Amino acid sequence: MREEIFKVTANDVLTDNVFRLRLEGCTEGIRPGQFVNIAVDGSFLRRPVSVCDVSENELTLIIKTVGKGTGWLSNLLPGDYLDILTGLGNGYDVTSSGDKPLLIGGGVGTPPLYLLAKRLIEEGKSVRVLLGFNCADEVFYEGEFEELGCEVTVTTVDGSYGEKGYPTMYLPEDYSYYYTCGPLPLLKAVYDTASSEGEFSFEERMGCGFGACMGCTKKTKKGYKRVCKDGPVFRKEELIWED
Repeated sequence: MREEIFKVTANDVLTDNVFRLRLEGCTEGIRPGQFVNIAVDGSFLRRPVSVCDVSENELTLIIKTVGKGTGWLSNLLPGDYLDILTGLGNGYDVTSSGDKPLLIGGGVGTPPLYLLAKRLIEEGKSVRVLLGFNCADEVFYEGEFEELGCEVTVTTVDGSYGEKGYPTMYLPEDYSYYYTCGPLPLLKAVYDTASSEGEFSFEERMGCGFGACMGCTKKTKKGYKRVCKDGPVFRKEELIWED
């Protein structure tokens, strides 16, 4: 974990309530599936945000506006600065993917899969991506995944764009491993439907973001674990689903 100061270089609107921040600063060591924790003006608690992409000295974050803190972030302008804790969480294990990994994202669970897809393609993997949204107005990053070289299928619940229904209705027959991130109902559906082994990234409310407060513990087959410190990525075989 490191505390860094990042400069805002761009703030782009992707949908009515989703925006993309491009930030300039130190990105050394950031891995796919990790998250950052952002200090927000007027708030005691930082805001955890998954990492969408990194390159030399550039960090990309995609954020959904849901409250005061994310609303403040959505109004940032180029030239503004942010205090950010980086290198948080364990991230995805790219060595487990096999030759045909499948990436399954729902809503704002989509962004962390982008850097993962980028790394897998750099290793010569054939990457398929399933992205689920409620409607056409909420769809984002389809083109960006395609530009990487991924085979992309988009689903919408109302059928207004792409395939009608949910990502788990369109799982391919031949994939070697899967990675997923999104709301809990999607993760549970993937767990129940997907046939191979895989990894799940959980969205959770966090107090500190680095394991000190114990506010985001999750029961697993190996005992209680902290989503922020021991996760947010967990392997399929260690999960316990409770109603």
